[in-house]
Amino acid sequence: MASSNLFSSNITYPDTLRPDQVLDKLTHLLGASNVQADPEKNEHYRMGWRSGGGNALAVLFPQTLLEIWRSLEVCVEGDCIIIMQAAKTGLTEGSTPSGNDYDRPVVVINTLAMNQLYLVNDNEQVISLPGATLHQLQSELNTVNRAPHSVIGSSTLGASIIGGISNNSGGALVKRGPAYTELALFAQINQHSQLVLVNHLDVELGDTPEEILTNLQTGNFDKRELLDTGKLASDKEYIARVKDVDASTPSRFNADKRRLYEASGCAGKLAVFAVRLDTYPIAAKEKTFYIGTNSVSELAQLRRQILSNFENIPEVGEYMHRDIFDVSAKYGKDTFLSIKHLGTNALPRLFSIKGAIDAKFHKWSWMPKHFTDKVMQFIANIFPKHLPKRMIEYRDQYEHHLIMKMSDDGIAEAQDFLKTFFTASDTGNYFECSQEESESALLNRFAAAGAALRYEVMHEKEVGEILALDIAIPRNELEWLEILPEEIEQHLEKKLYYGHFFCYVFHQDYILKKGSDAHLVKKMMLELLSARGAKYPAEHNVGHLYEAEPDLQNFYKSLDPTNTFNPGIGKMSKTKRNCSCCL
Repeated sequence: MASSNLFSSNITYPDTLRPDQVLDKLTHLLGASNVQADPEKNEHYRMGWRSGGGNALAVLFPQTLLEIWRSLEVCVEGDCIIIMQAAKTGLTEGSTPSGNDYDRPVVVINTLAMNQLYLVNDNEQVISLPGATLHQLQSELNTVNRAPHSVIGSSTLGASIIGGISNNSGGALVKRGPAYTELALFAQINQHSQLVLVNHLDVELGDTPEEILTNLQTGNFDKRELLDTGKLASDKEYIARVKDVDASTPSRFNADKRRLYEASGCAGKLAVFAVRLDTYPIAAKEKTFYIGTNSVSELAQLRRQILSNFENIPEVGEYMHRDIFDVSAKYGKDTFLSIKHLGTNALPRLFSIKGAIDAKFHKWSWMPKHFTDKVMQFIANIFPKHLPKRMIEYRDQYEHHLIMKMSDDGIAEAQDFLKTFFTASDTGNYFECSQEESESALLNRFAAAGAALRYEVMHEKEVGEILALDIAIPRNELEWLEILPEEIEQHLEKKLYYGHFFCYVFHQDYILKKGSDAHLVKKMMLELLSARGAKYPAEHNVGHLYEAEPDLQNFYKSLDPTNTFNPGIGKMSKTKRNCSCCL
């Protein structure tokens, strides 16, 4: 790192602060309303979205980037563990404490208040602060006829931009690949336990942390022609990578060392203040094709021919098995109807209200578990059927469904290809979607992940836990749909398959039978996936649920040599490392 871009804290630490002194300093710095140490009141921020959680000395809500920096200084002075958190939509417990076996006090720093976005370089790039969300970015770019680097694939509308970068998240866009940039502004703790600020945004912001962070937050910098040093602000190699259908490795996965760089893939091992990303032109025309088949090999050949021969590969290619189609149609109906009738702008607020109500009800022992979900499901069931007729007909006829969106010159390419491809087929067919059919197909796919959780909630008395995996399989695989041995099948109530088909990234949710051991089933499942050459997780980060591969472990250690930020992820040690020789 160039010395001109690295700024050290000017605070020295002769003695470690006691926990009560840490709280006093943080309260003086942020104000009492922005420091929540009451475990009942901060529970929401200490618990994972699907699972996991643990105790914390406090949850902080800084209101400026400079307040984050000052909070980090206090935490380092108090020898505290630091967990950076934004929207907390991760699925692998990576943005909350995990258990209560840490060797130092834990402080969670929530960054949602800093949600500014700055369009730069004639709108061809954007600088995002840590609280800004993908939904917010998409809405802002729509006003200037540009598109973001990623759109939500299967989580929630609240997902943050920097969270996606930190996790190398993928998403539904075939051409864009994992969220990636080499342009970032972040704080880290070096091997000497010193807090340093690193400005690799390639933006001139000042000479001290105070100047840099204040100028960035207020937008006090030239946004027209930023420095171009050749650093990537997106994965520009991904189209070539996904088109290589003969490769024996996956197209993208969390531990791919090609795309581990500072903030990209850091998984909370840095405190990321800002990232700089590419934006994209919006297509002049788009057309969605709905494909159904009863043949695994037919869909594999369709993918192979499109990626090998098309001049214009698809914008989106989302797969759904018939079983997840049914679950999403029934248990994702409220999400579908909310987006369709209230719009995407209303949904983050609705999620927030639901979360607040759930947190309140959770404290009342007499309230039924998952009360809001059950009420929402009851209301959704009252509404008439919401999916278009042709989609329902395809559901009845075909086991496998592919939603393929093409743009501009790719539309004619797809029309010619699909007509020829399915002429001689007796196992599959397709239709061109109207605008309503296109929106409905994608909404039904979007609702799938939440619908799987809702299914588990509504059938909690009859079924066991949900085991959710996201995997990437080799690009040359033809038998892409797994065949499970009886030793695993006997534990499964329902298998739900969906994902990003052209990228060969699949979300596989397994509803276990009542009484089945989730840890045992997961162990057997991961062994089977490894034997297939699959990589996991593909886009949701290792968090506290997966063991990090050696390359990923070494990356984490290089970013955080003292193991202060988010220790324990990747099933690594939670204890402090005291010197660079520990690497």
